[in-house]
Amino acid sequence: MDRKDLAAQGTNDRSLAPLSRQDWLAPAFGGFAPLVGLREQMNRLFDSVFRDLATQTPVANWPSLEVQEKDGAYRISAELPGLDEKDVEVSVQDGVLTIRGEKKAETEDKERQYSERYYGRFERRLTLGELDEEKITASFDNGVLTITAPKSPKADAQAKRIPISTGQTVH
Repeated sequence: MDRKDLAAQGTNDRSLAPLSRQDWLAPAFGGFAPLVGLREQMNRLFDSVFRDLATQTPVANWPSLEVQEKDGAYRISAELPGLDEKDVEVSVQDGVLTIRGEKKAETEDKERQYSERYYGRFERRLTLGELDEEKITASFDNGVLTITAPKSPKADAQAKRIPISTGQTVH
């Protein structure tokens, strides 16, 4: 059958098309199909937002660290606003420096019936190699943790310089 035959029988092209989701939902929801469609769109929106948030790890690299190597020692600075020295722990084992801590805070205003609690933990590890563990120092001032970690005399002796060639590919 072609379109002319269908038109002669009083059938239009739309009646042969498969029903859309809204077409078959309309009778079941008494005309609320547009709201069902809106709900589906909102679900997709929230699913995409939370999926994106789940794949991000913004706190994985907190606190930000600045590492400098100078005069045979490492100087590590970490900005830890709102924390005190009692909230932070620094340790070293087998050339791995670990900075960890946690912060608990609570604010309450009974007059305004308002309270807020915050709890967070962090840990950063740096592999620095051979260190003179007995001479490592740490200080905390105005939210900035500064660690000085001298290298062991063996560290420089173990370093091997790799020559760089030009124009040749090594196989």
